[in-house]
Amino acid sequence: MNHPTPDNDVSRRSFFQLALGWLAGAFATAASAVAAVRFLVPNVLYEPSQRFKAGKPEDYPDGSVTFLEDERVFLIRKGNTFRCLSAVCTHLGCTVNRANKGYHCPCHGSVFNDEGKVEGGPAPRGLPWFLVTLSKDNRLLVDKGETVVADKYLVV
Repeated sequence: MNHPTPDNDVSRRSFFQLALGWLAGAFATAASAVAAVRFLVPNVLYEPSQRFKAGKPEDYPDGSVTFLEDERVFLIRKGNTFRCLSAVCTHLGCTVNRANKGYHCPCHGSVFNDEGKVEGGPAPRGLPWFLVTLSKDNRLLVDKGETVVADKYLVV
């Protein structure tokens, strides 16, 4: 009489299923480890400093409104006081131009008065004023990262 013997051999199909299962598990573990390591790395944008030196006070004549193209700001001197106004339109970021009275955005027609307040056009808010201080080497230091009220002056 022929008795069946237990079959301990693994078929080719079972081997491939087992190998595929192990590969899928290893891939899931590796993907989780990569995601965990990526989570520990901060998302930081390395942007240039918002502070810049604008020159010495005597470089700017009394009563002048000087456009600093690289920084997109207007440096305003009245007597011994200095202020800095943004030249970036609050509507869509175009560079505003100095007009007879105030400032004008050439892109969409926003108009700002001498204080940077909106007089007309689609701009939602006025132009911001930036903090102006004096550096240790007696140069004007503008911080575009710190806005101030319109009547804040640096007195030299």
